[in-house]
Amino acid sequence: MATKQKTPTSQFVCSSCGYVAPKWLGRCPDCGSFNTMQEELVRVENPTAKNELRRGVSEMKAKALPLSKVGYEKFDRVKSGISEFDTVLGGGIVRGSLVLLGGDPGIGKSTLLTQVSAHLAAAQNEPVLYVSAEESCSQVKMRCERLGLNSDNLLLLNETCLEDIETALGDCKFVVIDSVQAIYTETMSSAAGSVGQVRECASKLMRIAKSQNITFFIIGHVTKEGALAGPKVLEHIMDTVLYFEGEQEDNFKLLRAVKNRFGSAQEVGVFEMTDKGIKSVSDYAEIFLSDTRGLAAGSAVTPSESGNRCMNVEIQTLISKTPYGQPRRMSLGVDYNKLVVLIAVLEKRCGIPFFNADVYINAMGGIKLNEPSVDLAICAALASAANDVPIDKYTALFGEVGLTGEIRPVSFADKRVNECIKTGFKRVILPKKNMKVCEKYKDQIELIPVQYVGQMIKALALRGNE
Repeated sequence: MATKQKTPTSQFVCSSCGYVAPKWLGRCPDCGSFNTMQEELVRVENPTAKNELRRGVSEMKAKALPLSKVGYEKFDRVKSGISEFDTVLGGGIVRGSLVLLGGDPGIGKSTLLTQVSAHLAAAQNEPVLYVSAEESCSQVKMRCERLGLNSDNLLLLNETCLEDIETALGDCKFVVIDSVQAIYTETMSSAAGSVGQVRECASKLMRIAKSQNITFFIIGHVTKEGALAGPKVLEHIMDTVLYFEGEQEDNFKLLRAVKNRFGSAQEVGVFEMTDKGIKSVSDYAEIFLSDTRGLAAGSAVTPSESGNRCMNVEIQTLISKTPYGQPRRMSLGVDYNKLVVLIAVLEKRCGIPFFNADVYINAMGGIKLNEPSVDLAICAALASAANDVPIDKYTALFGEVGLTGEIRPVSFADKRVNECIKTGFKRVILPKKNMKVCEKYKDQIELIPVQYVGQMIKALALRGNE
């Protein structure tokens, strides 16, 4: 008598959080997202094989160790050949780590990792595998020729099956996967790019990386909202998650670390796209500062701390009278709620009216300013635009603004003042409580301590309307 074959069954998985349901749902019960449940086929497991696997796993379980007996593991870092990329990673590439790189189509993800792969192949004198699941090997070679890259240690593979990729690893200690949404594993019957495939492929790559000490650079697609496509478990598995940001028509790009187990998660790298590839940018003045600042009202400069570096960023505002009853507030690079709060503080504490005006604010260069120290510069830019009084181009400001109008101290005050000195600024307005740690610079730059927003407006001659 022939045995009856077990037919595959289907399940529905949320593409946002990975929640599994036996039937389709319009809204995910776990994360609350709408229309994210996707169907995927799953094979019915053999109970006998499942019990044998469970017994094998139980025999291999590791024993818990006391903290005093746990050895310290030193992470050796390898230079990638691109200084800004090393900075974002925390000082270099950590062997055996998983690095996920996301970004819009055509922004330069493959170009960046192709350059890194070629440098590692030449500098480390060991094979580096570039797995191109979306392009042919000849297309990757054309890119290498355009970038002037040539190394026999750079191995190209056009493959989408994860099991075949694992077989082709050989002695490679650095592997690039382009991209994780294009590969699949034979243990699942669903199509490549589905939630289950992305989750399972990422888990297998993690096990390979940790067991064989292989460094994986994985390229991931993004959704139309700008988030990484696939379940959130994809980001949880990774050691480092990077976002490549910027407009396609703009030569300057920003690489942002949103997760890093081996360094700061607030680092930002600046790159320039040229005909010879991607290059690091060390002089940020032309990106985050305009040449015409100080001529028109509505701009202020603040030293922003981003990871282990400090950069002077210009904040620009525009205020225009509105004929409508509901004025608009729009912000780019600055939190919208923070903008609304600071407008209310200026209206109540300084008498500057905004109830009949549209307010627009932008941080230069496409950078995002999330730290509280930018509050004072935002208030200065708003007051400057409201009263049509320009702020001197060699003046910088930093400090947190409270609802009562007081200026609170911020961290790394001395580092911010030192950055202003190095970039040629002549005056810094800072919180009064930060003055003690910055007094060592009083002979190199003029320091103006303030305790309330009104004192800042008076120091810059930005008089509010009574």
